[in-house]
Amino acid sequence: ASPPMPSIVTRTEWKASPRLAGAKPHVIRYVTIHHTGVKSNPARSLEEKLRGLQLFSQREDKLASGQTKPAWPDVPYHYYISIDGRIGEGREWFFTGDTNTEYDPTGHLLIVVEGEFGVEKPTDAQMKSLKDLAIWSCWKWRVPSDRIATHKDYSQQTACPGAALYEKMPQLVQDVRAALGR
Repeated sequence: ASPPMPSIVTRTEWKASPRLAGAKPHVIRYVTIHHTGVKSNPARSLEEKLRGLQLFSQREDKLASGQTKPAWPDVPYHYYISIDGRIGEGREWFFTGDTNTEYDPTGHLLIVVEGEFGVEKPTDAQMKSLKDLAIWSCWKWRVPSDRIATHKDYSQQTACPGAALYEKMPQLVQDVRAALGR
């Protein structure tokens, strides 16, 4: 039996703008976890956060590091988990996501969890949603649990997803393996 699909706020529901040209198609083979790298903001809705992230993503901009980020076709992540545990659909899964680091995200389903987990801890609601989304995603795309990793597992240039979320990864992988038997 398939695991239940978690409740996901669609691109239509959060009023996404159209994707810009340049998106590259890919096939999902990995699930990769990120954090937003900025402190959570419970005062803003998931929909507002996704619209803001899309505006930032679709323009060239300066990062906190001083590095310039190119304009991307869309939100860099496929799914966004807000501080309250709500899940939003980001970039369509059949297009490669984007990153400001050296790893190639082709083949990676990118899930971002709202927060700066070097200084914050993920909420119970976020962890439940991450577990549910990881189980469903691994089932849907036939990704084995040993192909769940984090941004920092692929890049020397980042601490993402932050220590507080990174320490929860072994349990997440174990939960997916227990649910799917792989």
